[in-house]
Amino acid sequence: MLILASGSPRRRELLALLGVQFQVEPVETDESVLPAETPEEVVLRLAIAKGSAACELHPGQWVLSADTVVAMDDRILGKPIDRIDAISMLRGLSGREHRVHTGVALSRSGELPSAVHSVTVVHFRDLDPVEIEAYVATGEPSDKAGAYAVQGLGGTLVDRVEGELSTGVGLTLSTTATLLSSAGIPHAFRNPNGS
Repeated sequence: MLILASGSPRRRELLALLGVQFQVEPVETDESVLPAETPEEVVLRLAIAKGSAACELHPGQWVLSADTVVAMDDRILGKPIDRIDAISMLRGLSGREHRVHTGVALSRSGELPSAVHSVTVVHFRDLDPVEIEAYVATGEPSDKAGAYAVQGLGGTLVDRVEGELSTGVGLTLSTTATLLSSAGIPHAFRNPNGS
């Protein structure tokens, strides 16, 4: 049984699309960004760290883990600390493009993890201050990196996306399918005998 080292409902939904049998086992890790760390380095390091922590709890089992950050001009935008911070982030994103970086790692105790980075470019349309206030009032931005959820109401703020939408949601489907295939883990597009 594959272990998904994440409590994210969005990652659960995406992994379920691949038809994988899995068990959800979230792990706690320090998600602090290190000085001078790039978004790519952050998501790969944290995805691997989450996988390693879950491997300690589930020796011998395959563990899938991921991390996602939103970055504008290489500045990482975390989750807003309050309503004012969410409004400020959304004003900063208005009419501009930013990048969503996702790292996905597949690990098993005693083996080197395989980890892949993906990036999606998201273009926001020009946002009216009234709609920013209305969106923040929904509560959706409160626990989302960059103060929006592309798969939710936040999708209405987006003009276009370049890249795989699932990267912006938190688990790049193409990357995940490739990692599972390389480990011989059956999924919707690959059965156990390799066909």
